[in-house]
Order: sequence, then C-alpha cells, then structure tokens
Amino acid sequence: MDSAERDQRFDRATELFDGLNARNVSVVALTWVDNSGITRTKSVPLRRLAHAAAHGVGASPVFDVFLFDDWIIQGRFAGGPVGDLRLHPDLDRLTVLAGQPGWAWAPADRHFQSGVPYPMDQRLQARKAQKNLADKGLTAQAGFEIEWCVGKSGTDDWVPATSGSAYGHARQVELSDYCVDLLNALDQQDVEVLQFHPEYAAGQFEVSTAPEGLVAAADTAVLVKETIRAVTIRHGLRPSFSPKVVNGGVGNGGHLHLSLWRDGTNLFDGFQDEARRFSAGVLAHLRALCAVGCPSLASYLRLVPNTWAAPFVAWGEENRETALRLIKDNLEIKCFDLTANPYLVVAGVVAAGLDGIATEAVLPEGLNVDPALLGDVQRLPTSLKEAVDEFEKDTVLTEAFGLELAGTLTDVRRGEMERYKDASPQGIANITRWRY
Repeated sequence: MDSAERDQRFDRATELFDGLNARNVSVVALTWVDNSGITRTKSVPLRRLAHAAAHGVGASPVFDVFLFDDWIIQGRFAGGPVGDLRLHPDLDRLTVLAGQPGWAWAPADRHFQSGVPYPMDQRLQARKAQKNLADKGLTAQAGFEIEWCVGKSGTDDWVPATSGSAYGHARQVELSDYCVDLLNALDQQDVEVLQFHPEYAAGQFEVSTAPEGLVAAADTAVLVKETIRAVTIRHGLRPSFSPKVVNGGVGNGGHLHLSLWRDGTNLFDGFQDEARRFSAGVLAHLRALCAVGCPSLASYLRLVPNTWAAPFVAWGEENRETALRLIKDNLEIKCFDLTANPYLVVAGVVAAGLDGIATEAVLPEGLNVDPALLGDVQRLPTSLKEAVDEFEKDTVLTEAFGLELAGTLTDVRRGEMERYKDASPQGIANITRWRY
C-alpha cells in the first residue's frame, strides 16, 4: 500500500462521511475473524474513519493465537507482546447496522505497518482463493446457511426461548416480532435472504443467504451472525451458534453452498466434468478440511450419525447424510459448523477443489441411502485431534495456507485440546454454548 493508495482510501472515506452522519452513525466497527472462529473488533468514531482507512488501526498479532475462551497460547509463528498490525476497513463493504443503531460495520484486512498485507490474514486467504480460480478462468459463487438457537437470558444454562415444534409455525408465532425485526434488519443491510425457518432443535432457526463471490460470502456470514446476535440481545434473549448447545441434542451447522462457473456457465448445472473433479478434490481432502470447517472440540459432539450432521466421507444427490450433497446447481458441504472462520473455509475448499481439477480426480459413486445403514462408509474424524492430524499430513492444504498460518491453526487447535483435555462432553457443550 503506497502513499497514493492511502490518499485514495482517505478521500473515499471522507466522501462517505456525510451520508453516514446523516444516517446517525457515530461509530464504525472493524472486524476480523480469528483462528478460533471468534469475531474480534476494533472500533473508531465516525470522524476517524478516513484516518483508519488510510493508515489503519493498531492490533496486536497475538490475536492469531487466541483460543475461543480468550486464553492466549504461545505458537510457533505467533504470540507474545511484540509487534503491531494495522486494520484497514474495506469501504466497499461498509454497512450501516440496522440491529445496532448508531453503528456501522466494515470487515478489515490486516497489514503490516508498512502497508504490506499480513500473510496470516484470514480474509487474504479468501482473496487468494478467488484469484487462484480466476487464474484458471473460473469463478465461484458461495453462500452459508446460518443456524442458531435462541435461549432465555439471565442464565448460563440452556433454556430455549420457544416451546413450538421443530419446523413448526408455532415457534415463529411465539417469536413473531423477533423474526420480523431480524429479517427487516438484514434487508436494510442489503443482505438478500433466500429463506428463513424454524429448525429441528429446541429454539433453533436457520437463515440462508443468496450466493456471492467468495470474499463477499464470507463477509456476509460474519454480518448475518452479528446481526442475529444484536437483534436477539435487543429482544432480551441469547443466541448460540455453537455446534452443540446441549450434548446429545441436535447441533447448529454452518453449511457452505458453492457453485463453479466458467464463461458464464454454471458447471454444477448438469454436473459437468470440471465440477465433478472439483467435488472429488473436496471429498478427497475433506477429513483434513475438518480442522478448518469443524475446528472446535464441540464440532465433534455434533458430527455423529443419525442427527443429519453428515458425518460420512461420501456424496449423494439430495442426500442429507453425506458430507457432500449435490443439489441441482450447487454443491452443499454439510459437515461444517459456525465455529469455523468463513474466510478459511472458502479458501480451504477451493484449494481442495482445484487440486481435484489439476489431478483429474475421479468422484466415487454417489450414495442414495443413509450411509449409516451401509456400515462400511468412511467416517469424518470423530475428534479434533484426528482432524488436526489429517490436516498436518495434507500438503495441498498446508501449502495453500502457507507454513505460518497452517502451523498457527494447528497450534490453536492443540491448545484447545490441551486446555480442555479433562472436560466431559457436556462440559464442552457448556463451555462453548455462549462463546459462539
């Protein structure tokens, strides 16, 4: 980032000032998502936005080794009190927050003080994946399904805020004003919602958003989650995006939908050869990808058979218990959850898919039955340790992320394992319930 670009960023933010001020914006939250999947932030008064856009806001690189509970470890490539990065807001995605009056939001890219992009910045990984596709004449459209449970406030125990049936309209009736306020807030923030409905677990809902480019889709996932959080709290309730709110219950997923395009043609429409090879690559690397898309101890309380969590290394057309579900015009990766960093998710999936194209990987036969009935279908990892071991052996993914980021991801995962090595499954559910 040279002086000319800094001046351009300053001028752009200055031009935005009057419009934001007229909409009563006082503060702008600059967010990034760390390696444990927590959205972190630094905020600036509106009058400092131009300075932040040009020169950034200071943030320690130590955040790369924060665990989900704010415990800090010493990693091999990050950690300690020394060093400083700069958060630069992406003004193209600047959004006035309907659920937080007086606030606006912008996702931030992390740079060194010199202006050079920070190689362990997670949003940068999604940008790189987008470029890697473009270099091969491809683009991708992606979107996340966001699932969450709404609980009563005033307690750290799980007390669902509704008593209505799974998928039942009664649940929406009980929280009718809340649901309307949420959907209105998303609409005012220009988030295109495809559908909204009650889900299976007690107090659980789901919202699906329209497909976008990779970086935009990850940005939207962050914005939707934080909007849900804001609206829920303003209604005197508590949201949980944790993979398991209660051990033994149905968990919250964060499914990724992705389509691949060449010359304006969706390659998943008709499941063309490149789409098949891309899918084969994702499937081949999926056990290792779990360290990215199912990155918490709580993730493995969710990834069990007969709960529609798709814990099998398999694909099928409209099969909701295979990890990859082929839909008419896109691929749904069903095993991921919302403890994941969405920028790393899209980056990892693209790296795996492009490897499948490059190696002309062959997709095995799809399944049209519940894999649990067959008895011989390979499972996804059943523990975080197993997923991390797979990730460390996967040179495609570790090289795509780079030595420092890949190493730091495993350091954070192993730090979580060590910290909670004596916790029971219900203890893990309790610990993570309100962190996500």
